[in-house]
Amino acid sequence: MSRNRIILVTIGIMFSLFLASMESTVVATAMPTIVGQLGGLEHYSWVFSAFMLTSTTSVPLYGKLSDIYGRRRIYVIAMALFLIGSVASGVANSMTQLIFARALQGLGAGGIQPLAFILIGEMFSLQQRAKMQGLFSGVWGFSSIAGPLLGGFLVDKFSWHWVFYINVLPGLLAAALVAFGWREQAQSHERPKVDYLGAALLTFSIVSLLLGLTLAPDASAGAGANTFNSWALIVLAVAFFIALLRVESRVADPILPIQLLRDRLFLTAVSHGIFTGWAMFGSVSFIPLFVQSVLGTSATQAGITITPMLLGWVTASIIGMRLIMTVGYRRLGVIGTSVFVTGTFLMTLISADSSQILIMVFVTMMGVGMGLSIPSFLVAVQTSVERRNLGTATSTLQFSRSIGGTLGVSVMGTALSMRLTSNLIASGLDPKLVTQLLNPLPASEIVVAAGVRVAMANAIHLVFVIAFASAMLGLAAVFFTPHQELRENSSDRNAALPGVDQ
Repeated sequence: MSRNRIILVTIGIMFSLFLASMESTVVATAMPTIVGQLGGLEHYSWVFSAFMLTSTTSVPLYGKLSDIYGRRRIYVIAMALFLIGSVASGVANSMTQLIFARALQGLGAGGIQPLAFILIGEMFSLQQRAKMQGLFSGVWGFSSIAGPLLGGFLVDKFSWHWVFYINVLPGLLAAALVAFGWREQAQSHERPKVDYLGAALLTFSIVSLLLGLTLAPDASAGAGANTFNSWALIVLAVAFFIALLRVESRVADPILPIQLLRDRLFLTAVSHGIFTGWAMFGSVSFIPLFVQSVLGTSATQAGITITPMLLGWVTASIIGMRLIMTVGYRRLGVIGTSVFVTGTFLMTLISADSSQILIMVFVTMMGVGMGLSIPSFLVAVQTSVERRNLGTATSTLQFSRSIGGTLGVSVMGTALSMRLTSNLIASGLDPKLVTQLLNPLPASEIVVAAGVRVAMANAIHLVFVIAFASAMLGLAAVFFTPHQELRENSSDRNAALPGVDQ
């Protein structure tokens, strides 16, 4: 590839990362308003879970398909699915339609971000990846500011439908640039079969687990059929997962890289991704709900609250990538995850009387922790694996954070619903009064809303406690990281970018 083509692809990747960052912040900011208009607070977490479920289960498949059929073709297909899902989400007029549209959107998103990082891994050597990280982090920084603010502005001034339509233009530009600029490396004439059975078993196991977790009975329901169905689905998920392990240990090119999981560095990075993804994505999904429903702010103010988290992530990522060659990825991982754990712990201390500024300080610490730890593990893994496994390894790391986030949002959503219903019933309040928190209230209902507000604050507190416990597990995993230096292998040298200083 010429230098000009690499520049075009790099710009396309920047648009992709812009979309990835915008998606997490814009939708989270708009969700309280969406629920207020469409109803269905009990399905709040499923708008996130449906997206994360399809994106999570498709990540390993995209990585393997790109290894076999080439990056460009698979990237364009993923972007097309994402944009179709975005438009479908924008035109949805019921919660059910929105959930299905989000599932389609997630099916495309499952390929966009991992393929972007795979392209980065192929175009740049180890030292170049560290240098270019500042550029890519700058995209995250811009979208971190623009995403929540733009999402809140669109919701407050126009309608929530536009938070999905804004994906269309940058998505089309990204697809066009990558399609035009990328040139595939020579492919072997022998193409192994895709592990579709493994992909199906992986999907079935995750879907069964999520359904089992979300069918837990709430305080207003008996423990009868729902409890039985919940445990039956969890047992079924375990059975599917055992079958998955048996299949993956026998196929030539497994969708879940069992052989890579035998590597201590890779296994540690995956474990860290699962637990920190659980805590991070779960918190991001419910912080806007807390700020709007408990503190009584607007969608724009809710967006402003989570902006420092992403800015902290970006700033720490830039600094961390400049230090990784001297400080070491393991030390960065320990420091970053420790800061992240501290932030999640402080979030468990907030209440209905907490200030918005205090929450912004705590979420900034969470972002700084993720910014120091996540990129360091990504660079370390991309440096240690063979180039033929680059796509699979990169997508599996993305998969680990996504599956953690998917499980986190689902478990936290179920815990929130159960605790909220229990609190309201114990206080003698109608659970339907929760909708008042998401809409302007008449003066006569302020006293009633205050009780509901306290119940909501108590329920979301449980969510933050779960996030802290998961973050602690992520920190424990980091201490198992092997002590080794990053060394550029020969395949990295062959991927050097023409015209860039080594």
